[in-house]
Amino acid sequence: MAEATPAGSGEVPRPSAPPADGMLRIRGGIGGLRFQFEELLAGAAALDGVVHRLSAVEAEADGVRRALFDYQSDSYRSGSNAIIAVGEAGRDIGAVRAELEHIAAQVRASHREYEFTEARNALLLRMGLSAAEYGSPQGLFELPGVRDQVEHGVAMAPRSLALLLGLPVPLAAAVGVLSGPTDVRRVIRDLADAPGLGFLKPRPVTVVGSETATAEVDLSPAGLLRRADAVGRTSGDIEVIRVDGGNRRAWVVIIPGTQLGGLPEGTNPFDTAGIAEGLGYDSQATTAAIRQSLRQAGAEAGEQLAVVGYSQGGIHAMNLSKDKAFLAEFDLKFVLTAGSPVGGINPEPGIGSLHLEHQHDWVPGADGLANADTKDRVTVTLTNDLVLPPPHDFGLGPGHRLENYAAGAEAVSASRDPSLRASTAALAAVVGVGGSATVTRFSLRREPLPAQGVVTAPGADRRTRVLPPSRPLADAPQAAKAAPAGVPG
Repeated sequence: MAEATPAGSGEVPRPSAPPADGMLRIRGGIGGLRFQFEELLAGAAALDGVVHRLSAVEAEADGVRRALFDYQSDSYRSGSNAIIAVGEAGRDIGAVRAELEHIAAQVRASHREYEFTEARNALLLRMGLSAAEYGSPQGLFELPGVRDQVEHGVAMAPRSLALLLGLPVPLAAAVGVLSGPTDVRRVIRDLADAPGLGFLKPRPVTVVGSETATAEVDLSPAGLLRRADAVGRTSGDIEVIRVDGGNRRAWVVIIPGTQLGGLPEGTNPFDTAGIAEGLGYDSQATTAAIRQSLRQAGAEAGEQLAVVGYSQGGIHAMNLSKDKAFLAEFDLKFVLTAGSPVGGINPEPGIGSLHLEHQHDWVPGADGLANADTKDRVTVTLTNDLVLPPPHDFGLGPGHRLENYAAGAEAVSASRDPSLRASTAALAAVVGVGGSATVTRFSLRREPLPAQGVVTAPGADRRTRVLPPSRPLADAPQAAKAAPAGVPG
């Protein structure tokens, strides 16, 4: 973090804008504010420890000086000199202690300045204010991007509803409308319990087929995201890559975005109901299928892996990072997502993650929560200009196109930003940089909805006959085509 006040000037360090990094706006990681906060407080705590030890030495020196009084008369000159020397040493120690106490206080003051500035800027950005008088480095009035507007709108939906209904503040607070941001998880579960929306509830997902081949694989962030694009062209598929490097094997799981059509209704685990499973039910069924796929590919307990997910796939990928049963079996080290609403998913400590979002992609803001700013979690917002596609190919908007994110991932790999360098190095430490690898495509299917309907002949008794069930999953025809790359949500 750059400082407007240089070190050694006697002033409290104050935050200033970080240097520009092309189209990348970076938050989190070792260069992020939150880690800087932690480092400042850790530094202040370390100084407190030194001050405590110096206080003990200072007290001991004063005790020695007082003990010398009894011997001063034995040799007045040498006794007096000894008392003076010990006393001056004690005063010097006291001066150092006082200076360190002052430095610790200044460090804490700097921490407060950082937190105040960050909170202030976050509030102003939420209000759509970004100009020179508000600390904007561009010096121009700017509106928040589509992602920020959607994120803010979803988060503020309960308050907006209260205003629309004209509820008094005490009443709105009493019924929980003003208790905080929208709880997307609860909303999805409530919807799944509503009549006619039971298809949103999770159903078992299993592996119904696989195909293995050896291929040259680009394991850079951009290369892995482009593989997610290729995987997403076949309905219901994921990819498991075995990387044999050095003295150990590692694994990469590729999860595509939302797919519409192509399979019998409800059997594609990455259809719109898959979004509900990811955001509302922690990807329980999909996680079980991914574990099954890894085992069938030959992954053994304790082996390291990275997971890559685009759009909906990023939700499932991040849910793996907090699933205790999955983490007890496999050593998940890194998660890469693009265009995914994962702000409400917090990984277990020690798991690194890199999230790519575009300022004009509304999908990452759909959960109403920003990604946490931590040492191991880096969020990159892409700010490059976009070209509007023709209406028939608009999908979820140009900002959500996977190729845009792949280009952004190339810029991430070329960046010299310390947070990005540390994050990409953490990914490379798990999977390497590329080469020949064993690639297995697994076809996943969700259990069909139970047959619905009751047939009662007019005038007959009211016995019921359940309609015949759907054909087995294994017999379901394979779809040739899924949703276009711009459509996943």
